[in-house]
Amino acid sequence: MIYKFRVILDVEEDVFRDIAIQEEDTLEDFHNAIVNAFSFDGMEVASFYTCDDTWNQEDEIPMFDIGDVPGEQKIMSDYALNELLSKEQTKIIYVYDFINMWTFLVELASIEEHETGVTYPNVLFTVGELPDTAPENEFEADNDDYKSEFEDDLDEDDLDMFDGEDNFEDYGFEENWN
Repeated sequence: MIYKFRVILDVEEDVFRDIAIQEEDTLEDFHNAIVNAFSFDGMEVASFYTCDDTWNQEDEIPMFDIGDVPGEQKIMSDYALNELLSKEQTKIIYVYDFINMWTFLVELASIEEHETGVTYPNVLFTVGELPDTAPENEFEADNDDYKSEFEDDLDEDDLDMFDGEDNFEDYGFEENWN
């Protein structure tokens, strides 16, 4: 079977590519298809992220094993597309270049029969031009849970531990130790 995806750059203008790829191809194959479809040089690190139906990011699937124990973390080449995506689970997020954070919303649009004579992956449709620089994404928390429990009690005296009556000896070391 052939998976047909719409890969949308997360910007206000319409910038997307429709890509057809074999269901047994890996996420690494899909990464390469996206890089080629958007004319990236392919020299940057990227990851896919599983997500729910409202695009809330879940688990990362990186290009390389970045875990503490080598071989423990599964990477793009370990997943066939049909292992992660189906008619029930159609969405995944793709991030290319963690410095610039090119972020794409990827949705499985259809699952169709293989067409004779067509080479996959295949860019089916192109809309919009990639901007010169990655769009700035604002990552905000939905609530105040990210605030420190001590934030309300913080004042200027807390910021300088050597100000006022305190001195270095109070902290267990001498000012001119070397």
